[in-house]
Amino acid sequence: MAQSNLFYQSRLGRPMLDRAEGIYMWDTSGKRYIDGSSGAMVSNIGHSNPNVIAAMKAQMDKSTFGYRLHFQNEPAETLARKTAELMPDGLDRVFFVSGGSEAVESAVKLARQYTLTQGQDSRWKVISRFPSYHGGTLGAVALTGYDPLSKPFAPLFQDMPKIAAPLCYLDRDNLSEDERGLKYAELLRDKILEEGPDSVLAFIMEPVGGASTGALVAPDSYYSRIREICDEFGILLIYDEVMTGAGRTGKFVASEHWGVTPDIVALSKGFAAGYAPLGAMVAKTPIVDAVLDAGGFMHGFTYAGNPLACAAGVAVLDELKRQDLINNAANIGGVLKQELTGLMDRYPFIGDVRGKGLLLAFELVSDRTTMSPLPKDFNAFNRLVDLAYERGLIIYSRRTRGGYEGDHFLVCPPLIVTREQVNEIMAILTESLDAMADEMNLQVVR
Repeated sequence: MAQSNLFYQSRLGRPMLDRAEGIYMWDTSGKRYIDGSSGAMVSNIGHSNPNVIAAMKAQMDKSTFGYRLHFQNEPAETLARKTAELMPDGLDRVFFVSGGSEAVESAVKLARQYTLTQGQDSRWKVISRFPSYHGGTLGAVALTGYDPLSKPFAPLFQDMPKIAAPLCYLDRDNLSEDERGLKYAELLRDKILEEGPDSVLAFIMEPVGGASTGALVAPDSYYSRIREICDEFGILLIYDEVMTGAGRTGKFVASEHWGVTPDIVALSKGFAAGYAPLGAMVAKTPIVDAVLDAGGFMHGFTYAGNPLACAAGVAVLDELKRQDLINNAANIGGVLKQELTGLMDRYPFIGDVRGKGLLLAFELVSDRTTMSPLPKDFNAFNRLVDLAYERGLIIYSRRTRGGYEGDHFLVCPPLIVTREQVNEIMAILTESLDAMADEMNLQVVR
């Protein structure tokens, strides 16, 4: 094969994609793959949905671009209205972007401008969690708690304060789950006091963890207490729902699981489900009105509210409703989680299974009692992905413990997945785990 002019993160070579349909993808040799991670947790409604493609083609016949300072466009207005209708009460102002990093940047900038309108110029620190992931731009990397992705660029940005993510599954204490949730939530209050309340602008969190923590779900008590702490100090609460939003966890946004309404939400990935680059920041009206009344939001992107991307977004939301995919994510997600949990009987090196809906993950350990990770040089997080890929299953992996060790795997098929397809996924995953165990001399209960 000739040298490619294209490059991304590494020299990893993969086959050429030919076509995709539903939860399946084919390379140009004809080999079929199950998209067991929805790409990067993006393809929520599956591939090549004919209704979405038809909506995009219809919009292409009208216009593919109209700059937001020159025209309003109907797809953007419709998508904003439909999005607001699906969000928790109070989150009703929508700002479109092209992806998750842009959505997070927009949320932080809106928060900062809002505090300026309130005469709170001293507020600029955004507290986040470690581990976490909030995007690849410099502003988002400053919030990200994942050293391999942030440390190389540290001289280029203002690092932001971090608190420990609620990794309760690693704790070995006598606390109840609710007590653990409160313990981790209080870390935020302590950090605010340490930094100085008048300097803290916002707290940003993934309601269900993404790639850096592998579908981490905190105890229920965590969420309401975080909201109370933010209110106590007048700090804005930002939910990064780039991965969790658009039905992935069995609700349109994951915040609905706990009845907690953040002040600002970042959406992307499944929002347009891979049919077009699209994301959104959704905020409360008083925040937006204060900024607009003070002279306007000093921020924006060329492709904000692009009519073609928004037409895709409208069609995706329509498909979520037409096929009842959010309920399917909850129901089939429960089936898949039960199947993944069942693997722990066969593989003692699976230490934890977690997640909500179809945002699920399992983590490998060398010892369930201590939860110590597998040796780093095993590179299990890469090897299992490759073994599954060879067998026609795509899963997604990262290193759990800050990026340098620990191995977790996200199993997040499109929301259209069926019980029969879950069986297909599990058969290949089991075969791949057996192969990895043989290679690494790990125990299997056969």
